[in-house]
Amino acid sequence: MRAPAVLPAEISAWFKKRNWHPHPHQLDMLDRGDDPCTLLIAPTGGGKTMAGFLPTLVDLAEAPHTGLHTLYVSPLKALASDIKRNLRNPIEEIGLNIRIEDRTGDTSQTVKKRQRVDPPHILLTTPESLALLTSYEDAPRIFQGLKRVVVDEIHALAENKRGDQLFLALSRLQSLCPDLRRVGLSATVDHPEDIARLLARNPDPCNILYADPGPAPDISMLTTDAPPPWSGGGAAYAIPAVLAQVKAHKTTLIFHNTRAQAEIFFHNLWLANDEGLPIGIHHGSLDRAQREKVEAAMARGDLRAIVCTSSLDLGIDWGDVDLVIQVGAPKNVKRLVQRIGRANHRYNAPSKALLVPANRWEVVECVNALEAVRAGELDGDPLPQGSLDVLCQHILLTAAAGPFEATALFDEVTGVGAYSRLSRAEFDACLDFCATGGYALKAYDRWQKLQQRADGLWQLRDPRAAARIRMNAGTIQDSDTLKVQLKRNRSGKPLGEVEEAFAATLAKGDTFLIGGQIVRYEGLRDMTVQVSRNAARKPRVAVFSGTKFATSTQLSQRTLRFLQAETWPSLPSHTADWLRLQRDISRMPEPGRLLVETFPRDGRENICVYGFAGRNAQQTLGLLLTKRMEDLGLAPMGFVASDYATLIWGLDEVVAPKDLFDLTMLRDGLESWLAGNALMKRTFRASATITGLIERNTPGARKSGRQATFSSDILYDTLLKYDPEHLLLKITRTEALRGLVDFSRIEAMMLAVGDRIDHSRAPHVTPLAAPLLLEVGKVPVQSGSAEERLLAEEEAALMQDSGLARVNV
Repeated sequence: MRAPAVLPAEISAWFKKRNWHPHPHQLDMLDRGDDPCTLLIAPTGGGKTMAGFLPTLVDLAEAPHTGLHTLYVSPLKALASDIKRNLRNPIEEIGLNIRIEDRTGDTSQTVKKRQRVDPPHILLTTPESLALLTSYEDAPRIFQGLKRVVVDEIHALAENKRGDQLFLALSRLQSLCPDLRRVGLSATVDHPEDIARLLARNPDPCNILYADPGPAPDISMLTTDAPPPWSGGGAAYAIPAVLAQVKAHKTTLIFHNTRAQAEIFFHNLWLANDEGLPIGIHHGSLDRAQREKVEAAMARGDLRAIVCTSSLDLGIDWGDVDLVIQVGAPKNVKRLVQRIGRANHRYNAPSKALLVPANRWEVVECVNALEAVRAGELDGDPLPQGSLDVLCQHILLTAAAGPFEATALFDEVTGVGAYSRLSRAEFDACLDFCATGGYALKAYDRWQKLQQRADGLWQLRDPRAAARIRMNAGTIQDSDTLKVQLKRNRSGKPLGEVEEAFAATLAKGDTFLIGGQIVRYEGLRDMTVQVSRNAARKPRVAVFSGTKFATSTQLSQRTLRFLQAETWPSLPSHTADWLRLQRDISRMPEPGRLLVETFPRDGRENICVYGFAGRNAQQTLGLLLTKRMEDLGLAPMGFVASDYATLIWGLDEVVAPKDLFDLTMLRDGLESWLAGNALMKRTFRASATITGLIERNTPGARKSGRQATFSSDILYDTLLKYDPEHLLLKITRTEALRGLVDFSRIEAMMLAVGDRIDHSRAPHVTPLAAPLLLEVGKVPVQSGSAEERLLAEEEAALMQDSGLARVNV
């Protein structure tokens, strides 16, 4: 049994001077400082950062070190900046000779070059910047002596391609530094063992350390005078109640699920802010300078409230935040717990939070999310296998650093949890793609990037390609955006960005919101949206590219079980009455069964399918069912989807809904739909960019979104015609099914349901179906039999009115 670690005298004196005592889990992390891998699960405000860095500070205090000692990786650039600020204080107050710097996309090239020559003791970075650092020829020298890697908010990287990129980079570091210690930090993990396997070097284990979870959060639903509307996401009805909470607290974070919703809410909140309270807005489409200005104001305690999105989800330490408000259903219990933790960011202080449902259905979802938080039940899907497009990029980055041996790289990659089940055939297919571009493209020099030397090592065919590979590295594929700038201040800082597709819809004089300001569109110049300030009160809203979350499977199932109760005392009376009316008119959806309602309205027949599969899956279900209805001659006209249901309208009553849900036919319909769908081309472009097949950035220029789309569409059509088994097409299909299509949820739903399909014929629209009639995003069925019949009926009516019908007879 090893002796407990002891703090050096100067660090111990610093704690005493502040009248602090190290938390038990911080000392436990110090005890485990030499373990190969440790995952710490600690509550927000529990000193995770100090726990992760304490072994580093002790090591550097006791033994001088030259060069890079500890690498810290976070999902957010803002979090790296925050950690730098918070670490410098103890380092300077203790008097330690430790250099700490950050390296992100915002770091100047001058500083980046200097850091490669003279690395600091502690470097704070992001997955993208780390991947680039490993791609340089001098990477062995840069990382020489590296002892520890600390991955903060590791749960946020475990389920996406940025995580794949990070863990592949860590595998490279482990080869350069065999004794490297890995540390993961997180507050919200549903399956710690899975995260630990990701962090560990396969097959070595990773120890999991649990801190005291602290007091339960103080979380409830906001009480409002007005009931929420049937549909919508703006929550304008709650503005007076939210403003009252802002006035009653020192600092409030108001979270939203999308950037557009955040802009609308901020605008409405500001209009109601008669006392002129200092309120800010923060999201990923705003200019970096504006985001940093807001962050600095928050750090100083100058703002009473900040309207924000996932850009502030993660552990930025603003101790003065005493209330978190979540506007809109959280969709995911883990995300809610993470956001709640931003309030009272102190150990053993309960976080205070309020939920504001945007509409009637979200009241039900919020109540169930609250119960899940109180029960300590976090949701989460099994971690996916590592993406092959990210692996292709990693192979090219490895080649940029110098020649490599294929088997050694394969062994290195399969040491990463996400790629532990990667077959040698899959690896070789990726290697061949990087070398030749694949069968259909190998005749073109531009896609032949690697070659094998006589000694068996692989290297870049053209060493000059290394710079282009680095320029196009990364996994974040945002929608194409354009800068927004005041027309009279073209040399000034931009206000932010809007999507290129949104900009294309603007006409001179149109108004929209950006950064809480209403601006007037004046024109497009040099790929920049030129605007002027405008005092209109009802602007258009930019369609930002922010994430649109789908409700987790676990929260959906909890909600389904909740609906089976006889009464709902936890619900406001208006929502409980709404559910009782649903039961009277139709019936409730049930777990393990599928409810299908049909009813007439406005001369149309409607069918509503309650799958509770999430918006993406329900959208896909709408596409597949309308195709099936078209094949059966049922004349569908359009559909709309939400997280819990799909509503389809058409000309004919669906008498036997079970005929629509044959899983084999749904799969066949999916295959034929995917073959020529624009979604596949969009997914192909993203994967082609990640693999390096399409280069968005070239020396001195960047392709516009239209240019990149044109290039990728031609490639997609070419490969589909001449090489349908091409690796990139296989990757595209996998990514499409896993992402926006989400067919796996439909499959899981239908396998669980089997033939237990309940058909309820109602005399009119039902309470649960009514909100879907108000949903935005209705999809028409194009060129179907319904359109032909409507045209024929209109023609007959016109002939009758004009008397031509009698003539034709």
